[in-house]
Amino acid sequence: MPHTAPLSSGSTPAPPRSTVAVLGPGGIGGLLAALLSRAGHRVICVAAEETARTLRHSGIRVHSAQFGDFTAAVEADTVLREPVDLCLVTVKQTALDAALDRVPPHLLADGLVLPLLNGIEHLDILRERFGAGRVTPAVIRVESTRTAPGVIEHGSPFLEIDLAVRHEPRLPVAALLTSIGADTRVVPDGNAVLWAKLAFLAPFALLTTRYGVPIGDIRSARRAELEALVEETIAVSRACGGPTDAAPILARYDAFPPGSKSSMQRDAEAGRPLELDAIGGALLRAAERHGIRVPLTTRLMADLQERLGSPSPSP
Repeated sequence: MPHTAPLSSGSTPAPPRSTVAVLGPGGIGGLLAALLSRAGHRVICVAAEETARTLRHSGIRVHSAQFGDFTAAVEADTVLREPVDLCLVTVKQTALDAALDRVPPHLLADGLVLPLLNGIEHLDILRERFGAGRVTPAVIRVESTRTAPGVIEHGSPFLEIDLAVRHEPRLPVAALLTSIGADTRVVPDGNAVLWAKLAFLAPFALLTTRYGVPIGDIRSARRAELEALVEETIAVSRACGGPTDAAPILARYDAFPPGSKSSMQRDAEAGRPLELDAIGGALLRAAERHGIRVPLTTRLMADLQERLGSPSPSP
C-alpha cells in the first residue's frame, strides 16, 4: 500500500487566491468550480456555448448534504483566453480530445494541469499536449451529477482526491483542494494513484452497468461475481504496480449506500456515451500486456458492447 500523507484543513493555512480553469463543468468539475469560487478563488469554466452562457448568467447551483445548498458565481467561456494557475480537466474520457482544443497549451506555461478522469491512459495524451512536468496525476472519488447546465447534485457523503506531487509546485495544489473541503492525500507514485482508482472503479462500473442495478443489489445478489471481478482487477493492478489487496476494495463497496450507482450506469440510463473503453478496455489491454487471464472482465465487456452497442476496445 503506498504511503499517503493526508492534509488537514484545520492545520493547513489557506492558499492565496488563485485563478483556476475548469475544463468540463459537469458533475465533478461543476462541484469543484463552485467550491473554489465560494472559497474566494477566481474560476473560469470552459465549456460549450450553451453551458457557458448559462453559467455566466446563473452561476453554479449546488445541492449537497456535505457542503450545503448554495450558488456560486463563475466566469465562463468556450475557450481559455488567458493564463491560469491551475487547469482542472474534468471532462469525460470520451470527450477529451475535442475538449482539449479549448485550452491553448501556452496559457499553462506557468500553470499546472490536474486531470480528474476515469481510466489510466489519458496521462500520455495530456503530457504530450502540455508537457510532462505540468501534468499532475490525480484521481477523485465522489458521486456528483450535473442534472442541468449549472445544477449539481452531490450525492456522496465524501469528496476525496489523491494526487502525486513529486515536488512542491508554485501553486500548493494539495493545500488548495483541502481548503475547499476535499479530503486530499498526497501519494508519491502517480501510477499507483491511477491504479488504485481503476481497481475500485472497474468492478463497480462494469457490474452496475451490465445488470442495471445499484451497488446494494450487486453486493447481495451477485456477491460471488463481484468478488471474482475484484480478484481479476487486483491481479492486473498488482502486475502494473498498483494495489495488491482486494479486501479494502470490497470493504469500500460494503460501506456504500445501497442505492449508489456508478457514473457509467447513470450514463447508460441517460443514453450518453460510455467510458467503457477508458475503464474496461484499459483493464483488458493491461491484462494482455502482462499475460493475465481475466475471463469475467472479458465476458462483461462483450456483454456490454453487445447490449449497448458500444465499439470493441481498441487493441
